[in-house]
Amino acid sequence: MAEGFPPHPERRPAFVTGASSGIGAAIAAALAGAGFPVALGARRVDRLEELASRINETGGQAVAVPVDVTDDNSVLSALESARESIGDIEVLVSNAGTLIPAEPDSPDTNSFFAQIDLNLGGAQRMVSGVLAAMIARQRGDIVLVSSENSIHPRPLVGAYNAAKAGLESYGRTLQMELEGTGVRASIVRPGPTQTELGWDWDPEVIDRTLGEWKRWGLLRHFTFLGADSIARAVLEVVCAPRGTHLSLVEVNPEAPIRKRIETDKADVPSEQGQGGKN
Repeated sequence: MAEGFPPHPERRPAFVTGASSGIGAAIAAALAGAGFPVALGARRVDRLEELASRINETGGQAVAVPVDVTDDNSVLSALESARESIGDIEVLVSNAGTLIPAEPDSPDTNSFFAQIDLNLGGAQRMVSGVLAAMIARQRGDIVLVSSENSIHPRPLVGAYNAAKAGLESYGRTLQMELEGTGVRASIVRPGPTQTELGWDWDPEVIDRTLGEWKRWGLLRHFTFLGADSIARAVLEVVCAPRGTHLSLVEVNPEAPIRKRIETDKADVPSEQGQGGKN
């Protein structure tokens, strides 16, 4: 802990959006396992309740909080419910998002802007709902879960690319605006991760999309991260001691280990050829 910063409080209630599956569920479970009381936010209430039950049965503390991050009133209601259940929110993890492929000439502008609203607008709504209280307490963590698409846009997912690029710009702006307040805004940027996102597409769409990504050099290998890898990164960010700010954390899958090609013995110079005994 750096000089001049009081330590984190022992009890730090957290709110995780997009907690019904994948990365969000893994983050919520990791936080609960580390002693954070957690509000699980998403639209699929049945899944939230199942996850909350598992966490509570294993000694953690979790509560399911229905929320639609694209709706102002839903966000305000969810945050109030969370405060009543677990206390003032000390940690916000904005993870809710969606990814819908589309051709560049698609006339479906509703889908495009719906993705912007969910991936980017949803984060802003959640942040605005907790930020004033964090600033007043002079502490708090805001974690925006971004994507490698923010810096390496991929074909056929233009709305998602734009939303995640905007999310990171928003996060960097927050970092400047919150400097000196005691509140940390951090970006966690996952690379390819195995979740439900995208895997419900038509198989032909998946094949074409992955083919396009590979063609543009955006998929060097077919190894994917597990959601737990992102959860560990988020936990590291929020558990960093006061005075330490992990402002950007990139998490990428390691490439498979290459098989070493054995050199043909005939090509190896002999001892005599290297000036050995005659």
